Amino acid sequence: MVDTAYRFQSGFPKIGIRPTIDGRRKGVRESLEVQTMNMAQSVADLISEHLRYPNGERVECVIADSTIGGVAEAAACADKFARENVGVSITVTPCWCYGTETMDMNASIPNAVWGFNGTERPGAVYLAAVLSGYAQKGIPAFGIYGQEVQEASDTSIPEDVKGKLLSFANAGLVVAYMRGKSYLSMGSVSMGIAGSIVNDAFFQEYLGMRTEYIDMSEFVRRFEEQIYDVAEYEKALAWTKKNCLEGPDNNPASIQTTREQKDKDWETVVKMALIARDLMVGNPRLAELGFGEEAMGHNAIVSGFQGQRQWTDHFPNGDFMESILNSSFDWNGIRPPFLVSTENDSLNGVVMLFGYLLTNTAQIFADVRTYWSPESVKRVTGHELSGHAAGGILHLINSGSATLDGTGEQQRDGKPVLKPFWEITEKEAADCLSATSWRPAGVEYFRGGGYSSDFLTRGGMPMTMSRINLVKGIGPVLQIAEGYSVDLPADVHDTLDKRTDSTWPTTWFAPILTGEGAFTTVYDVMDNWGANHGSISYGHIGADLITLASMLRIPVNMHNVPEEKIFRPRVWGLFGTESKESADYRACSNFGPLYN
Repeated sequence: MVDTAYRFQSGFPKIGIRPTIDGRRKGVRESLEVQTMNMAQSVADLISEHLRYPNGERVECVIADSTIGGVAEAAACADKFARENVGVSITVTPCWCYGTETMDMNASIPNAVWGFNGTERPGAVYLAAVLSGYAQKGIPAFGIYGQEVQEASDTSIPEDVKGKLLSFANAGLVVAYMRGKSYLSMGSVSMGIAGSIVNDAFFQEYLGMRTEYIDMSEFVRRFEEQIYDVAEYEKALAWTKKNCLEGPDNNPASIQTTREQKDKDWETVVKMALIARDLMVGNPRLAELGFGEEAMGHNAIVSGFQGQRQWTDHFPNGDFMESILNSSFDWNGIRPPFLVSTENDSLNGVVMLFGYLLTNTAQIFADVRTYWSPESVKRVTGHELSGHAAGGILHLINSGSATLDGTGEQQRDGKPVLKPFWEITEKEAADCLSATSWRPAGVEYFRGGGYSSDFLTRGGMPMTMSRINLVKGIGPVLQIAEGYSVDLPADVHDTLDKRTDSTWPTTWFAPILTGEGAFTTVYDVMDNWGANHGSISYGHIGADLITLASMLRIPVNMHNVPEEKIFRPRVWGLFGTESKESADYRACSNFGPLYN
């Protein structure tokens, strides 16, 4: 097996825990030392138990060397955090502390404060005081305060506090992990799609990321100069021939490519997958082959491939490359996905990255293609939609580039799921491959040929569709739709699917309706969606996306997340508590991009 661990060589950010304390000696501080340090340790244990890095390892926490009773100890903690690669800060206390003397002043990382709800000492008073200080100094911080009063001797973390700690930590790690990484633009603008106009200011100012660019001719250079691991290529091609079933050719007989050309296309698309991966993260093997510069890669955690039309009018399309890299397995076995956005839609690539880092699971890239009302479905097929689909469905379908994990052939407790790679079994990976056929590309669209994956996502999975859009005068805005994948009777699916390109993968998606705004009806969801693409994550992660967006100062223009699950910095409430969507816009505008 080729070792792909090199993609994680830069390490992962850690979470810093800051136990703050009342600085008064001769009885007060001394009586609180054990309780305060126990709080810090309990938070560290909680996070390490529940959160994982993208490589499957448990998240690491760093605790200050001592409790923090004043500015000297706060500075010593800051020094330790800088040395230990801390990217997220959580302050905990059971008591009153000196607010601006003990607070974390690092404005470039996410900050949260847990003030213990106990009557013996005023932890809640410190929480309110320090959050006021954060607001006054322009550092949005998250406040965590349990609903129920606890005994001073109680070392447990209440469930509501656990939820907020984990939500904050999970989103904060996304912020920290993106910083300093790259988006790799392979090619330029595809067919005038605005999302593929890669906006370097957005990536730099909001995400702390670089934008890297190559021309698609770099693929041709690497083909011709054999800048790839030939041994791995031969292994990959043999694996592909064995595991990737070629489906029927839907092209009219007069324009179908020959068997010889189809075989050459397979060779080309496998090389494309190797080259795209090496461009993203590098490959030490290339240095051994004499290609030292190429071995370095572009430090990219997400990329996009233009493809249409400058590439696909002459070369095989990028669908196999994108599908297999976006999946959690290939010829090297089960491994983390490499995120590649179709048509170089960088804005969809960003939400793919958000969803992946929040869940450690592969992401489905899709067109938000068609709204099917119950009436239209019944008229065309005679079938009456029911269950989650009763209000109508969205046909999510793109040109065969979606992750094969999206088949839903992985299972947990007998139900279809998408799993982190370290939970996927060899059988589940094989089942995903078996559920997929590779259809010769429609040459009217893709003159250069190639292959598109074709599968049907299993129904019943909770899913979240999201999208970033850029608006002149505002900047980025995020939209979110939680819902479920849907099963249709086979004949109904076939009838609807054949009205578009039936060689592409389909996910039938039913958003959850609230009866208000953009979620009054399924039509309203479609009508308010801001672009032609969306990224679909397993699970209902809308609340985590909202928390993450607030850290990055990206307002949310539509969502169907229950109000009680939303967790943003405490200062957001100072921009208004009646219309929280409007307050979100004002707060994000006021504080500006995280790295501006």
